Amino acid sequence: MTDAPLVLGIETSCDETGIGIVRGHTLLANTIASSMEEHARFGGVVPEVASRAHLEAMTPTVEAALAAAGLRFSDIDAIAVTAGPGLAGALLVGVAAAKSYALGLGVPLYGVNHLAAHVAVDQLEHGPLPKPCIAMLVSGGHSSLLLVPDVAGDVISLGSTVDDAAGEAFDKVARVLGLPFPGGPHIDRAALDGSGTAIAFPRGKVDDGTLDFSFSGLKTAVARWVEAREASGQAVHVPDVAASFQEAVVDVLTRKALQACRKYDVHDLLIGGGVAANSRLRALAQERCDAAGVRVRVPRPGLCTDNGAMVAALGSDLVAAGVTPSSLQIPADSSLPITTVHV
Repeated sequence: MTDAPLVLGIETSCDETGIGIVRGHTLLANTIASSMEEHARFGGVVPEVASRAHLEAMTPTVEAALAAAGLRFSDIDAIAVTAGPGLAGALLVGVAAAKSYALGLGVPLYGVNHLAAHVAVDQLEHGPLPKPCIAMLVSGGHSSLLLVPDVAGDVISLGSTVDDAAGEAFDKVARVLGLPFPGGPHIDRAALDGSGTAIAFPRGKVDDGTLDFSFSGLKTAVARWVEAREASGQAVHVPDVAASFQEAVVDVLTRKALQACRKYDVHDLLIGGGVAANSRLRALAQERCDAAGVRVRVPRPGLCTDNGAMVAALGSDLVAAGVTPSSLQIPADSSLPITTVHV
């Protein structure tokens, strides 16, 4: 698609300042400045710290993306930006920057939904999305099942977490086990030396007839198990706890995803979001989808975590669909619903 417009995407919903540039479904640059190290000592993301980090990183990260793509500002045809959901202050930085760039360059602005962008990004690796597909988004703030007839404008919520999201549970369990923040990668690594069947942790809402998730009870069960072992003077084998906890999470996620595929007679499953980088989730999803005759798509790990490429990808879809650009008065909406793809 050499004649497709060049779209620059800006992502600032949490702690990564992500700038991506795409032409159609071809990725030209994906530059990220993370403030994760600044949050690690607090054991979680501090909104004010994240907002200030975005302010400091915005201009150099945009310039780095343009340099990586071999482009100039004047080459850009459209700006896309995450308008929500996310941290309010962090979103404001990205939205304000996007408005400024769009106004200064005289190009259209597209405010997009962070979650829908996690769906759209897979096209940069595996081509156009099947219509329809089921998307399961799993991250620090979201665990959602979606029916996606058309990512550029038609996304239907099927289920979501009723308490802790999967990524949030990973972070909290990592803290219990004395592992660093963010917890997901560290639990994944520790689990490689453990057994997923060593401890029978509970599976929340797995057979309740809904497509919702619950991981708060699992998180508490792990904490209570560790406390009981320590109180009795017994050793806590971190790899076994990590593997058993991880197995409980991915067991529920993959079961619910396949329930959604069967219920809606859809044979394509997309998994996105930061937790989609988890090696056991990827392996179990592939195994169970193969057995069920469902095709599964998961972006490479670098496209699963928050990034500007996913925002640019969705912006490109909106341009291609002829969607009316956003107003320069669009707000940053921290609770933007998934059904609102474009604002």
